[in-house]
Amino acid sequence: MYAVVTTGGKQYKVEEGETLKVEKIPGDVGSSVKFDRVLMISDGDSVSIGQPVLDDAWVEGHIVEQGKSKKIIVFKYKRRKRYRRKHGHRQPYTAIKIDSIKAKGVTAPKKAEPETEAKKPADKKVEAKETAAGIEAKKPEAPKAAVEKKAAKKPEAKAEAKKKETKKAVKPKAKKAATKKAAAKKTTGKKPAAKKTATKSKKKAD
Repeated sequence: MYAVVTTGGKQYKVEEGETLKVEKIPGDVGSSVKFDRVLMISDGDSVSIGQPVLDDAWVEGHIVEQGKSKKIIVFKYKRRKRYRRKHGHRQPYTAIKIDSIKAKGVTAPKKAEPETEAKKPADKKVEAKETAAGIEAKKPEAPKAAVEKKAAKKPEAKAEAKKKETKKAVKPKAKKAATKKAAAKKTTGKKPAAKKTATKSKKKAD
């Protein structure tokens, strides 16, 4: 439920429990305030509009604060006339908390009753039990999956290790074979040279 009120030459939309800042109204903090000039009231289903003001409708509240808004600078200047004027201004305001909106033939809608506190803990306990049961049911599955994954990974790791070992074992054999071939080539190349030198020495002796 809300209403439109006019005060200080301005219009404000107000609701119950709302704190509103309006142009300064004389009064002390805590004193009650009543707005008679109500332009419109709505209770959610129906709307009542005044022409311009509703009869038998008013808004009640109480003053929460009497204060001033932030400072603004007022500066006047005229060129080539040596005229400058500067001063500050803080607009006073009154903070009002709205207590009730009243009008004949208009009733405020009833607020939904909050749930009883006795029911809430029971629901929470049931939810906690369900979640605990779900967690317990899920726990055994996780280790099995982990064991299966480890078992699947182990043979692959072993096979890779064996392959590496066989490669290492094969490489030195190949090197040995290559060294033997090189040695054989060297020996075969040197023998004919030795025979030639022997024949040359025999010819010289003759």
